[in-house]
Amino acid sequence: MQPVVEKLSGLERRVDLSVSVADVEKEVQAQLKRVARTAKVHGFRPGKAPLAVIERSHGPSVRYDVINSEIGKSLDKVIADANLRIAGSPSLEPKIEGAEEGVMEFSATFEVYPDVELPDLSGLKITRSAVQVGDAEVQKTIDILRRQRTVFKAAADRAAQDGDRVTLDFAGTIDGVAFDGGSAQDFPFVLGQGRMLPEFEAAATGLKAGETKTFPLDFPEDYGSATVAGKKAEFTITVKEVAEPELPEVDTDFAKSLGQAEGNVEALLAEVRGNVEREAQARAKSRTKASVMDALAAACTFDLPKALVDNEVASRTAAAREELKQRGLPNADSIPIPEDTFRPEAERRVRLGLLVGELIKAADLKAKPEQVRARIEDFAKSYEQPAQVVAYYLSDRQRRAEIESLVLEDNVVDHVLAAAQVTDETVDFDTLMGTR
Repeated sequence: MQPVVEKLSGLERRVDLSVSVADVEKEVQAQLKRVARTAKVHGFRPGKAPLAVIERSHGPSVRYDVINSEIGKSLDKVIADANLRIAGSPSLEPKIEGAEEGVMEFSATFEVYPDVELPDLSGLKITRSAVQVGDAEVQKTIDILRRQRTVFKAAADRAAQDGDRVTLDFAGTIDGVAFDGGSAQDFPFVLGQGRMLPEFEAAATGLKAGETKTFPLDFPEDYGSATVAGKKAEFTITVKEVAEPELPEVDTDFAKSLGQAEGNVEALLAEVRGNVEREAQARAKSRTKASVMDALAAACTFDLPKALVDNEVASRTAAAREELKQRGLPNADSIPIPEDTFRPEAERRVRLGLLVGELIKAADLKAKPEQVRARIEDFAKSYEQPAQVVAYYLSDRQRRAEIESLVLEDNVVDHVLAAAQVTDETVDFDTLMGTR
């Protein structure tokens, strides 16, 4: 009799399976005989141990494997006959009550993939982002590169101002008592970078080398050190040096410092422009993609396999722990991370994954070889030897698969944009690049 798949709730299903004890024992004996031919047992020559000895040493594990194999075959047949797609691993439990003599019965519980109904793409509202990159934007990037190579020079009679590097001694007390971390000698920082608390920077601003100042400072309630958080302190600072910034000129030396071997300024500017344009266009494209994915996710509601969501939560939790390790946190492996931290995003990612997969299949959105190569070539432009990068990606299956996945996402975005209600926007360069 064909087993009946029972619907429990949502995507959860259950089916009762049975395995003949005689069939299991027959296969167990056959496997034990094969093991006996080569088994090394103490006191016997290899392959000469009696079957009864092999039964005692190998029987339990062989029997366990055979039972699992037979149940797996039975479950695979049920799944194939019912045309089901299982999400995650089935849970098996033996049935004791009501089992027939000579038969082992099990109950298999599992989840199936949902039926994903694609939304009407013409009803989706998408924002397509674009950005303008001109001389001003390129100059902003050049200015950032210059600031990164700032040289500070001491200015004896200069009152400290934003952008200056101040070197000072400081000592702090709370209720007249010094505290850990509250003092330092020859401590440098740049005014205006936000490295120090606002009251500290304000006190140092306007002072010259050799001048001293005492001032109160209220530590924020959420300050990193619990011993001083929320408390009022008093600091005395003595400025040792005020150094003003000097930015390098955009000249041959500057070009060489950025890897332009010949020191060609015009070539450097062209290279910077190309890099800025690629990065800005990539960010605008990513912003558009986010709008598409948000619209798709909001347009569909269907049950999600708990197993897939749990796997995504586990993956993101593991990634978070790895990041904490990289930051040097000693108890990164054991620090409690509530699973609800990642569950909403995990559910969204699983939903989008199922939806996008169905859309790719329905619209036949394949990653064509010429698209993959073009994407690799574009990516390789930011490297010194693009041809080597292209060859590497084309020869490495895993790396090529990563690019194919990106191309598929591009195809999905283009497909949705062609059908949806699209509003075009030009995004401010600084906003897009996160420079303000």
